[in-house]
Amino acid sequence: MSANSFDARATLSVGDESYEIFKLDKVEGSKNLPYSLKVLLENLLRTEDGANITADHIRALGNWDPKAQPNQEIQFTPARVIMQDFTGVPCVVDLATMREAVKELGGDPERINPLAPAELVIDHSVIADVFGAPDAFVKNVELEYGRNKERYQFLRWGQTAFDEFKVVPPGTGIVHQVNIEHLARTVMVRNGQAYPDTLVGTDSHTTMVNGLGVLGWGVGGIEAEAAMLGQPVSMLIPRVVGFKLTGQLPTGTTATDLVLTITEMLRKHGVVGKFVEFYGDGVGAVPLANRATIGNMSPEFGSTAAIFPIDRETLNYLELTGRPEQQLKLVEAYAKEQGLWHDPSHEPVYSEYLELDLSTVVPSIAGPKRPQDRIVLADAKQQFSQDVRNYVSDVDGDEASKESFPASDAPAVSNGVPSKKVKVTSPDGVEYDLDHGAVAVAAITSCTNTSNPYVMIGAALLAKKAVEKGLTRKPWVKTTLAPGSQVVMDYYDRAGLTPYLDKLGFNLVGYGCTTCIGNSGPLPEEVSQAVNENDLAVVSVLSGNRNFEGRINPDVKMNYLASPPLVVAYALAGTMKTDITREPLGTDTDGNPVYLKDVWPSEQEVQEVVSSAIGQTMFTKSYADVFAGDAQWQALPVPTGNTFEWDGESTYVRKPPYFEGMPAEPTAVEDIADARVLAKLGDSVTTDHISPAGAIKADSPAGKYLTDHGIARRDFNSYGSRRGNHEVMIRGTFANIRLRNQIAPGTEGGYTRDFTQEGGPVSFIYDAAENYQAAGVPLVILAGKEYGSGSSRDWAAKGTKLLGVRAVIAESYERIHRSNLIGMGVLPLQFPEGRTADSLGLTGEEAFSISGVTELNEGRTPATVKVTTDSGKEFDAVVRIDTPGEADYYRNGGILQYVLRSLLRK
Repeated sequence: MSANSFDARATLSVGDESYEIFKLDKVEGSKNLPYSLKVLLENLLRTEDGANITADHIRALGNWDPKAQPNQEIQFTPARVIMQDFTGVPCVVDLATMREAVKELGGDPERINPLAPAELVIDHSVIADVFGAPDAFVKNVELEYGRNKERYQFLRWGQTAFDEFKVVPPGTGIVHQVNIEHLARTVMVRNGQAYPDTLVGTDSHTTMVNGLGVLGWGVGGIEAEAAMLGQPVSMLIPRVVGFKLTGQLPTGTTATDLVLTITEMLRKHGVVGKFVEFYGDGVGAVPLANRATIGNMSPEFGSTAAIFPIDRETLNYLELTGRPEQQLKLVEAYAKEQGLWHDPSHEPVYSEYLELDLSTVVPSIAGPKRPQDRIVLADAKQQFSQDVRNYVSDVDGDEASKESFPASDAPAVSNGVPSKKVKVTSPDGVEYDLDHGAVAVAAITSCTNTSNPYVMIGAALLAKKAVEKGLTRKPWVKTTLAPGSQVVMDYYDRAGLTPYLDKLGFNLVGYGCTTCIGNSGPLPEEVSQAVNENDLAVVSVLSGNRNFEGRINPDVKMNYLASPPLVVAYALAGTMKTDITREPLGTDTDGNPVYLKDVWPSEQEVQEVVSSAIGQTMFTKSYADVFAGDAQWQALPVPTGNTFEWDGESTYVRKPPYFEGMPAEPTAVEDIADARVLAKLGDSVTTDHISPAGAIKADSPAGKYLTDHGIARRDFNSYGSRRGNHEVMIRGTFANIRLRNQIAPGTEGGYTRDFTQEGGPVSFIYDAAENYQAAGVPLVILAGKEYGSGSSRDWAAKGTKLLGVRAVIAESYERIHRSNLIGMGVLPLQFPEGRTADSLGLTGEEAFSISGVTELNEGRTPATVKVTTDSGKEFDAVVRIDTPGEADYYRNGGILQYVLRSLLRK
C-alpha cells in the first residue's frame, strides 16, 4: 500500500470498469516534466513506503532541475521483467540456486519466487546451420531441440516451479518483437490498479518497447533477478534529452536509414546514462514500427531509454496487433487523464535538445564494426576501399610495402583497393573468384527491422522485381531470413511474396535472432576454407543492430548494418566493391544491366501490400496460445519439485558457486593488496569481447572442457546456449577471437601473460587466472573508454568475478556493465580525469594495491581510493559506486547475496 502522502489516490472509470490510479497532478511541477519522468513519478507515488521511497523522493522528481547533473537517487519498481533464453537461463539457474541457499540457511525456499510478472522468450538458441533450402526451418529447429534439450527441460521446470513465470517456446519469435506485438500492456492492470507498463529486461534491446510508450531498459541478469524478487532498481534521476522530429522521410529511404542517422547523431552528442525522448510535430508522422526500430537501437547510441509518448498511432498499433477493446479504451483514458498523451503544442522542458528534419535522411549503412559509424550508401564503395586496409596484411595494399615486390610481381591492389582473388568451386561445380569485400553473409535478421512491415515488404518486393529480371544471388553468399515473429511469414504468404525470397535463397531459417547475435552458422565449407587459407577480408550485411568485431561469424572480419531491402541488394551484388547506387547489381535475361533503381519498390507499392496483406487476425491467431508451444515442446519431460534436481553430468545446467559458504551476515569489505593485471585493454571493449559468445573453438579451454566431458565437437553448440554452465562460461570469458590484450602483444584472442610463472609466459586467460587463484593472488583489469559497451551480458560480470578479478580500472564505463560489476561484487574504478593507463606509465606487468575501500564498512562510499604499484606509480582512482543501493550490494558481495539476506530477515 502506498503511503499516499500527496493524496494522489483516485478512481478512473473506463466503460463498466473502475481502476485505482495515482494522480500525477497532485505533485507540484509534474505538468512540465518530460513524458518519461512522469512515468517514474507515478511509479514513486504508487510505491511510496516511507522508507526506501519517501515524499522527499517524490518532491525531488517533481522539482526536477533539467540542467543539474544527476545526483538524486530514486528507487524504480518495474511492473514486469522480460528475458530471452541466453540471459534468462542463468536467471532461472540463480533463482533455483537461491532456493537451495535459503533452505541451507534455515529459510523457506518458496520465498524465492517472482513477485512481478516475468516472461521469457526462447529466441537466441536457433542457429542458421541450414540455409537456402525449403526445409531449412524444420532442420534448424530439429538441431536446436537436439542441442538444447537439457536447457529447455530446465525452463519447463521453472515454468511449473515458479509463480508469475511464463515461457514463450522456441520457434515463436524474437523477445522484443513478441513484446511489442503481444506482451506489452502500455497500461498495466493488476490488483485493481491501473498504472504505466514499465519493465526491465535481460537484453539491452528491451528499449524496443519504448516505441509503444512503455518505459523500460536492459539490465544485467543479476539486476533483473532482484527486480523479479521485489527489489527496486536503484537509479539516479537522469538527464533527459529532447529529440525534436519535423518533416517526413523522403521517398527511397527507410526506417533503417533513419535510425542509423539518429544513432550517429546521438553517439556524437553523448547520451550515455540519459533518457532520450522524442517530441514535436514530426512524431505523428513516424509509424509505430519505425518508433520501435528507433527504440530498439537505444543501446547503440548509448542512452538508457529512447521513448515515444502515447498518441493515436500507439492505439492504432495496439488495435492492429489484437489487444482487447477494453485495453485500448483504458490506454487512451489513462494517458489523457495523466497528461501522458502526446500534445505537439506542449513542449516539455528537457536537459538538452536535438532536432532532425526527417526529410534530410538519406540511404545509409553502418560499419564495418560499430553501429554509429554511418556511411552514406553512395559513399559505401569508397569508404570500404579505405577501411579494408585495416583488415588485410601489408602486402595487400600498404604503399610502403610495394617496394619489396619483385619487379615481376604486381602489388595486390586493383583500382586502389586491396585485392586477392582466389578461385573457388562450389559443391555443384560452379567456379568463381572470391576476393576481399565479398559478401559472405546476407541476413534479414533481428527484431530491429523484422518487426517493421514496411522494410520487410520492401525487401520482398525488391526480391520479386529482381527475380522477374532474372537476377540471382552470388554463389558465395549465405542468405538467411529469420523474422522476429510468425506474423511476418503470414503476410509474406498472403501477399504471394515468399516464393521470390526463396528463389534468391532467403528461405526461412528460424524465428530467432540468428545472425544478429552470432548464430549465423558456418559458411559453406569451400568459402570458409578459402577465407581462412588466404586471410580474406570478407563481409556480412545484416539488418541487425550490432556489428561488433568477431560477433557475426568467426570467418567474417567486416560487418555492415543495412535495411532488409539493401541486404537483398548486396546479396545480388555479392561485394562491397560495387557502388550499388551507380553500378549494376547484375544483368537481366537479355544481358542488360540492372540497377538498384530498377528493382527498388516505390513507397506506394509497399503501402499497398502493407494495407492489403496485414490484418488483426494474423496477430490474434499467432499469439492465441503463445505459451503452449508445439508438440516437441509439450513432449519434453518436466522435472517436479520446488527445488531443482541438478544433474552432475550435465554440460548445460550446473549449480553455480555464488552462495557456497555464504554466512547469514556479510563480512567486512577489504582493501586489495598485490593484485596482478589479467588484461590491459583499449577503448570500446564491448561485452561481446568480455562475455563468452558465439562458437566454441576445440582448442580453447571451454572446448577442452567439453571434450573431456565426452562432448563431440559437432555438439559443442554456442557459448550462449551453455550460459547455464558456469564451468564453460568461465573458460570463455575474455576469449573473444578479436580481443587484444596489451599485456600479450602480438596475440589476438583470450591470451595473457602468467606472472605466476618465471618470465611471465603467454597463456590462456583462464589458465592464468586458475594459477593466480591457486596462489591467492587477486586480479585487476585495466581498460580505456566505454568499457563494457554493448549488450547487457551478465556473464561479462559473472565471468570476471569467477576468474578472480576484484577490481576494474577504466577511463569510462557503459551503464549496464558498470552496474553488473557491482552486482557481482567487483569494484569499478575510473582513472583520474584526463589520465589513462598509458599516460600514467602503466604496462600491466605491475602489482597493484588499492586502499581506502574499507571506508565502505563505515556506511560511506569513498569518492576515491588510492592505487599504488610495486613500480612506484600511484594515483587516486574514482570509485564508480554511484548510489547508496549499489554500495549495499557491494558490501554484501553482490546483489543476489543482498537480496537473499534481505529475504531471510523478513
